[in-house]
Amino acid sequence: MREKVFQYVKRKYAIEPDYPLPTAPTFPVMRHEDNRKWFAIIMDVPRERLGLDGNARVDILNVKLGDPLLVDFLTQQQGYFRGYHISRGNWISILLDGTVPMEEIGQWIDESFRVTASKKSKQRFRDPKEWLIPANPKYYDIAHAFDSKKEIEWKQGKGIKVGDTVFLYAAAPISAILYQCKVTKTDIPFDYVSDKLTITALMKIKLIKRYKPDCFSFETLKNEYSILTIRGPRGIPHSLSEALKI
Repeated sequence: MREKVFQYVKRKYAIEPDYPLPTAPTFPVMRHEDNRKWFAIIMDVPRERLGLDGNARVDILNVKLGDPLLVDFLTQQQGYFRGYHISRGNWISILLDGTVPMEEIGQWIDESFRVTASKKSKQRFRDPKEWLIPANPKYYDIAHAFDSKKEIEWKQGKGIKVGDTVFLYAAAPISAILYQCKVTKTDIPFDYVSDKLTITALMKIKLIKRYKPDCFSFETLKNEYSILTIRGPRGIPHSLSEALKI
């Protein structure tokens, strides 16, 4: 099970374990590359220390969760314990003897990674997100943006990353969502400053779907989805997300 944990962390986060504890040189620690915080440590401890039968040693994985209620719930389940030697801060210990399946273990490694990660690291590894992005026809011919090619460069909004979906909303006089696009590249250097607009980075977006202007007009967005303003990149409600995919 140790090797399965190592393989999971390496495959998903490109992180290798290290052994920083001089008093416990066989205990592998997995930690963030930027803030160096631990998100997992494997220990081998006597079974009796966990309240189990026998005195043989068994591997446990310590991870940190974000919700104390979740800690309370899990530690009532077979194979889960309060954090061994790390009882503060919502740490738990998980048996690595097959009692808990690897699929569940991976879920809690991911949770621990998220809870202990820096803001930058959380952004890098978060799940893909959907954005509603305004485009002003006064500055760009958004109605014909994809007439000659399926992929274009666009001003990069804060927090947007590769794999995200963006829905381009054309401001007045069009006042409607026109395109669904996938972000294929970010952080393209760009330097533009004017009285009305400043651009420091671009992203590449690839056309996925077109919408007729009367399908998702501003009036529809306001009346059916409670979107009253679109002044910058913003998330979208689930109901609108589902409608845009039809």
